[in-house]
Amino acid sequence: MFEYLVLEKAEPLSSLNLNFMQTLEQIAKQVKNCQKCDLYKLAKNPVLGEGNQNAKIMFIGEGPGAKEDELGRPFVGQAGQLLSKLLALASLKREDVYIANVVKHRPPNNRDPLPDEVAACWPYLEQQIMIIKPKIIIPLGRHAMARFIPIGTISKNQGRVFRREIKNLGKLYFYPIYHPAAALHQPSLYRDLENAFKRLPAVLKKVEVN
Repeated sequence: MFEYLVLEKAEPLSSLNLNFMQTLEQIAKQVKNCQKCDLYKLAKNPVLGEGNQNAKIMFIGEGPGAKEDELGRPFVGQAGQLLSKLLALASLKREDVYIANVVKHRPPNNRDPLPDEVAACWPYLEQQIMIIKPKIIIPLGRHAMARFIPIGTISKNQGRVFRREIKNLGKLYFYPIYHPAAALHQPSLYRDLENAFKRLPAVLKKVEVN
């Protein structure tokens, strides 16, 4: 069942100069040299994202963890391994999707990103969305969800489909899901995650015809 979300005061994805579209490689260079917040001082490697640049599905997590910071790649730790297993339930591989995070440098001790850190990274994520042009965006966890769907909780919104009209991008669909790390800490959530990923092919198919 689709639930259409319209927020008149929602922040539009339109802060950038759309006359100057960059490539992911150009954005990666900017992120590497970014000093707009203090996260770069402690992080080893920025993590822009990776995957299929023509992906229909874009996963967005909160931020890099320790393993991601070490390797400069998103979702390569335990949560990433679980994500790969969950993708298989939807007959998908990492190469079929694009994976990114709200913030591009690891917050110390995996703490929640601060508002100024999220704001500093927002233009990079915005450009990624514009380049990938996904059919559906899957926020993983409450922090990523809140960036796009600022109502409700992840437990309430998990596995539901939302639509927002975004200036310059038209309508975007969102399918919030628990972060895989949540299931590692709370195994009872795994069944919900499993069901959400099993539904993903049907959700994508329906989104594509709307």
